[in-house]
Amino acid sequence: MPYCNRCDRYFNSYYALNQHKRDSSFHWICDDCGIDFSTSAGRKEHYVQSPRHDYCQRCDELFDDEEELEDHYDEVHHWCRHCHMFFKNQYGLQEHYRQSPSHYYCSPCDRHFLSASNLRSHVNSSIHQPRNYTCPFKGCGYAFVSQSALTQHLEAGTCSSGVNRNTVNRIVRKYDTTNIITDPSRMITIGDAYQERKLIATGAAWNGEAYECYLCHSTYRTLSALNQHLSSPRHEDKMYICPLNTCRSRFSCLSSLVQHIESEYCGVSKFKSVQNAMDNIIGQMKRITF
Repeated sequence: MPYCNRCDRYFNSYYALNQHKRDSSFHWICDDCGIDFSTSAGRKEHYVQSPRHDYCQRCDELFDDEEELEDHYDEVHHWCRHCHMFFKNQYGLQEHYRQSPSHYYCSPCDRHFLSASNLRSHVNSSIHQPRNYTCPFKGCGYAFVSQSALTQHLEAGTCSSGVNRNTVNRIVRKYDTTNIITDPSRMITIGDAYQERKLIATGAAWNGEAYECYLCHSTYRTLSALNQHLSSPRHEDKMYICPLNTCRSRFSCLSSLVQHIESEYCGVSKFKSVQNAMDNIIGQMKRITF
């Protein structure tokens, strides 16, 4: 006859015994593992400790898999997946994101970023910054959030004035007379004139399979793509230099140097002479008409 050791009772059938175990406060059965616990607390501890179970202690609820449990945490318990921490409300979770060095979080936008540099780029973008730098050339009128963005606009040749990277280089060469941000040894000059160096590929660049750059051996499917590569700053002399003696990083275009200064990577932005040089160049551009 079926017998319950824990309760010292006999039953007429195994069905009755199993029904007893399910209904009795002395039996707490884990159906998945087939284990009978004597207390509710014992079964809960089993749910918590066993890797077979995805269990929410706060709700005393089992889930089908870990992903379903984590979705439940997100929706109900204001859970930080990265830190495995719970918060009383959404405000507490967002405050954690804002203060924790483990998160790159924009509080006004409620957005996460993969790195500090990505967050910094976002914060410095037009989403959060005013467009205080207006293109100095007539007929354009575009405004930008930084000097580097303005300089990229000019170098790209998209300005309606017709200014391009070579124009910018000539202006800088003319007005950076004390070579605060330029290295005269890297600039091709005849007398006082800055000489533009233009690289052009011909059909001779075809190597049998693709058009090949003879300087870096990059390959391109079309001749125009190769010439576009040659007209980029990739192979230009690095005429721009960080003025800080402990840095002296070199750049082939002004916008890269300005980005370097704006990033505060080496601290050169703190020097008044550097800012004056940049303001002077931008100021001189305003006096030029095309």
